[in-house]
Amino acid sequence: MTEPYRSTAVFDETTLPAALRAEHSTKAGVWGMVRVLEGRLKLTWLDPEGEAILTPDTPGLLHPQQPHFVTPLGPVKMRVEFYTGPPDG
Repeated sequence: MTEPYRSTAVFDETTLPAALRAEHSTKAGVWGMVRVLEGRLKLTWLDPEGEAILTPDTPGLLHPQQPHFVTPLGPVKMRVEFYTGPPDG
């Protein structure tokens, strides 16, 4: 199983940084996995365009350099894990 090399702190709907709510992307060669611990979060990808509602059972995959942003849907706790290759899910 692929292990993340780094994870963000756990954020909630009030501590979620503005940078994650606005368009941003991972660096070249860096995969991300948005993990919701409680509640729901909308993940919006900009290239290719798409969106998903993330829950504790449904994480969101981020490809290297893929522009995206997140939007809390009420109370939420989440973090982002970073990988050097495609995570296992």
